Amino acid sequence: MLVMSTCPNDAFTTNNLGRANLVQTSIPKPSSLQRVMNTQLQAYIPPEASESNPKKKAPLPKIGDLVRFYDLDGGRADGEELVGKLTFIQSSSKDGEQTWLAEVTELDNVGEGYFAEYPSRKRRKSKLYQLSELSPLIGSYVRSEDAFKIPTDAMGNVKPISEAYNLEEYNGPVAIPVNKEVLESDAKKYGELKGQLLKDALIAGLFGTVVADLVGGLEVALVYFIGALAGVGYLFFLSVKTDTLASTDAKLGSNVSNVRFALPLLVLLGIAFQNLASGGVTPSVDNIFDSVTKEQFSAAMLGFLTYRIPLFASQLGPLIGESAGIMLPGSAGIAMQMAQEARKGKEAKKDMFGEDLTTVLVVSGPVGTGKSELVQKLIDESGGKLVTPKLVDAVADPIIFEKLQSRDEILELDSTGRYGLTKESILEAPGKFKNEDDEELDQVVVIDADVALTKKLTRMGGIRLVGVWVGLDELEKFEDRLKQQIESGVIPILEDETAESVRRAKIREIVKDIEYGVVSGIFEFTVLNDNPQESLLQLKNAAEYCFK
Repeated sequence: MLVMSTCPNDAFTTNNLGRANLVQTSIPKPSSLQRVMNTQLQAYIPPEASESNPKKKAPLPKIGDLVRFYDLDGGRADGEELVGKLTFIQSSSKDGEQTWLAEVTELDNVGEGYFAEYPSRKRRKSKLYQLSELSPLIGSYVRSEDAFKIPTDAMGNVKPISEAYNLEEYNGPVAIPVNKEVLESDAKKYGELKGQLLKDALIAGLFGTVVADLVGGLEVALVYFIGALAGVGYLFFLSVKTDTLASTDAKLGSNVSNVRFALPLLVLLGIAFQNLASGGVTPSVDNIFDSVTKEQFSAAMLGFLTYRIPLFASQLGPLIGESAGIMLPGSAGIAMQMAQEARKGKEAKKDMFGEDLTTVLVVSGPVGTGKSELVQKLIDESGGKLVTPKLVDAVADPIIFEKLQSRDEILELDSTGRYGLTKESILEAPGKFKNEDDEELDQVVVIDADVALTKKLTRMGGIRLVGVWVGLDELEKFEDRLKQQIESGVIPILEDETAESVRRAKIREIVKDIEYGVVSGIFEFTVLNDNPQESLLQLKNAAEYCFK
């Protein structure tokens, strides 16, 4: 008995002797569906052989990037692997083709994947490299270590995002737009300041000439006046160098300004020739300056140095003015002190050019103090007197956001990385509100800042800072709050860390922050946040000080 298998090409028959024989059988003609299936199966090629997965594009370079580079002076044939930061990019030419040169500032390898900036500018190492020789890195700044954490492999070598930048689509650094109105305004203020300095130096020279005439006579007064004119000339030629900085005439301006160093010598030469011509002294072959008398030399040098008097007076004026009220006797001294106190509120809100400053209440302190909750309650209960900065949205304004990042003008990013704090977002935040007397006053900007942001704010112009330090009275309280935040997940623990290592790192960070709060001198108020209600009241009192 034969049994036919279902195999489409062959069939097996088994006879009663148990032997298997391969028998060729006739096969029905395949249907169109079968032909399509057979064709698809024959044409199948695995994805990894047919097409490679699309590679992620290499990033475009920008100032501030962390990069890997090799220094051939490191004593090794293949060069020493180093990590640095891009600080400048400029166009260059190599073999007739446009290339890009980048200035890289080396970072110090402090171990375990941490790279920090050198503590002193004297040790700063910057060098020019071809941008094509640099590899971009990804890294995050760790405040507790004051260094950048960069991923490394098992051998301790850094792992770049890609071996090179995407230079095919790179068109150079983003151009920084210049506000012509601000530029013209600053140039006008600079011109007025320069003119005032020259005017003050000339007036001081004339006054000194009158004193010299009364003390030493007309001849001494004339020598003094010539020296004073040389001092005014010194300031003028110094301004020439300042005026031509970063311009096409910078080299010429620097050379012309060097004339100022020869002015005292020219004054002494003029006096010497005058003495020789008048026959008042015996000519000296060895040294012509021997013909200048001690009185003439002293008068000329004192006259030349007179230009410094108005500079010192402008710096010491505020200190003298504050102490004058104390030195004056009786009611006159009290009246002057009251007048000075009345001026402080107005003058504190003006910069050196007399323009109004934006008042900023910066509330700072270590982590774990509850300052963010205090700040939020303060704003909610302020009745519109306090306002937070208007942050830049990376989604709503991506082009502006990218430009600000490229110019390193974003002071701080929020936890999502979407919103950025800038100088403009602070200055443009305050509006107007009416107080109980129906007076229209400026709102005060409130910033909940860590120590890093506080340091940046102290270097920012156009604002009047009122500092409030929020802390705790015992370090053990910090430790207890940190433990609670770690256990609740408020402070995350990375894969390569433990709860104990995170706690120790945070404690070190808190100690550094407390040290800054003590020695910086920018905090007028201190709030120890043990009792939330009492602390909020103290913070409100500090906020009221901003309106005085």
